[in-house]
Amino acid sequence: MIEQAVIERVLGAALRTGGEFAEVFAEDKRSSSAVFDDGRVEELSSGRDRGAGIRVVVGDTTGFAHTADLSEAGLLEAATAASAAAKGGGGGSRTIALTRQPTRPAAIEVQPGDVSKAAKVALLRRAEDAARSRGGSITQVSARCSDSRRRVLIANSDGLLTDDDQVRTAFSVSAVATGDTGMQTGRETVGHTIGFELFDRFDVEELALRVADRALTKLAARPAPSGEMPVVIGRGGGGVLFHEACGHGLEADLVAKSASVFAGRRGEPVASPLVTLVDDGTMAGEWGAFAVDDEGTPAQRNVLIEDGVLTDYMWDFLRSRKEGRARSGNGRRQSYQHLPMVRMTNTFLLDGDEDPEAIIAGTPNGIYIAQLGGGSVNTATGDFVFGMTEAYLIEDGRITEPVREGNLIGNGPKVLQDIEAVGNDFAMGSPGMCGKDGQSVPVGDGVPTLRVARMTIGGTAA
Repeated sequence: MIEQAVIERVLGAALRTGGEFAEVFAEDKRSSSAVFDDGRVEELSSGRDRGAGIRVVVGDTTGFAHTADLSEAGLLEAATAASAAAKGGGGGSRTIALTRQPTRPAAIEVQPGDVSKAAKVALLRRAEDAARSRGGSITQVSARCSDSRRRVLIANSDGLLTDDDQVRTAFSVSAVATGDTGMQTGRETVGHTIGFELFDRFDVEELALRVADRALTKLAARPAPSGEMPVVIGRGGGGVLFHEACGHGLEADLVAKSASVFAGRRGEPVASPLVTLVDDGTMAGEWGAFAVDDEGTPAQRNVLIEDGVLTDYMWDFLRSRKEGRARSGNGRRQSYQHLPMVRMTNTFLLDGDEDPEAIIAGTPNGIYIAQLGGGSVNTATGDFVFGMTEAYLIEDGRITEPVREGNLIGNGPKVLQDIEAVGNDFAMGSPGMCGKDGQSVPVGDGVPTLRVARMTIGGTAA
C-alpha cells in the first residue's frame, strides 16, 4: 500500500517534535453482503475503506490522526497533526530504519470477491426453500451471506514493518415459526477466516432445516422456571458466557483502571481447578484469528487461567511496554480510524475429562442451555445477564421439555468457582462481533459441555 521509504520518512516526521514512539497503521478493506428475506433480495451491498492512522506517544500522552489520503503528502500531514497532539518538546529529527517481519497469512482457496453475486443469492434462496419446507408454521425466513478482505500494513519507530491479509466469510439464517404461543425464532451463523470454500464445509440447507426445527420446537416450549438451580451449558453454545463474564475482566486496560474484578489477582485461585481459560489468535480458520494483531505483534496462544489460577492478563503493545511485560498479541482496532486497545481473539475453556452424557445424567434437575443469546456484564463486579436462545429442562438426569423466555443471571467470579464438571467434547461456537468503547472486532469463543452447581434463571413461569 505504501512504499517503505515513504513510511520511514513519515515516521521520522512524526517524531520530529520529541515523540518517543510513532506508528503507521494502513488498511485497505473490501466487504460485501447479500440479504434474502421472504423470497426476495433485500440487499446487495459492497464497500471499500482505505486509509492510515498515525499514532505518536510522548510519556502518557498519545496523539492520533487518520487520513484517507495515502500519498506521502497526506501521510506527512497526518503525522504532523498526531505529533502536535502529543508534543513533548525536544525538537531535532530521528531516522527510522525498518526491517520487514514476514507473516504467514491464511491460505485462501476461493476469494469471495471472485464469486458472483448471483452465486451468493442462489445460496440464500436454497436456505429459504429448505426452511420453508418444514411447513406453513414457518412464516418468515431471512438469510445473509457476507465476506470481507482486510489488508493491513503496520510500521513503527522501533523498526517494525509487517503486514497481514485477512479474509472472512460468514453465513447466517433465521426463521420465525408462528403458532398458538405466538412467534418463536431460530437462528444460526457460521463464519471462519477462510474464503468461499466455507460452503464446501457447511451445507446451507442443513443449517436452514436446523434453524426451522429450532423455531418449531420453541412453539411447544413452556415458560422458563425462576430461581437458583444447576445449569448445564452445551458444547460451543455457551462460550459467550466466558467471553463476557470473565474475558473482558482479563483485559489489561480495564485491569489498569481498576475496572475489573480480577485486578491485582494474578497468581491467585479465581476459578474451579477444572477451569483452564485460553485466548488464542493463532487458531487457524477461526473467526478471531489473524497473523499479526493491529500493532504488528504476532498472534499468540495465551493461557489466562490455568487449573483455576489466574496466570496473566491480555496485553496490547503500549501497556506491555509500560509494565515491562511480554506482548500477548491482543492489540486490536476496528479500522485505521481508531486507536488500538486490548481485545480478545478466540477465547475458550479447555476440555475436561468427563463424558457429556454423564454430566447430564448426574444432574437430577436443572436447566440445559444449548445456546446463549446476547447479554451484558459489569466488569467491575462481574455481574451479568444473558438471554437463553435455546434451553431445556433437565428432569431425573434427562433433557426433557424446551423452555422459553428466560435469562441466565449470575456473577462471573462465582460461576468460575462453581463449575463442578467439564466435558471432553469441546467445540467453538458461532462467530461474533465484540463491542468495546465504541469499537467492534471479530471474535470467537467456545466451551465443552460443563455444569455450574447453581445459577439464577430468570423465567416467567408462575
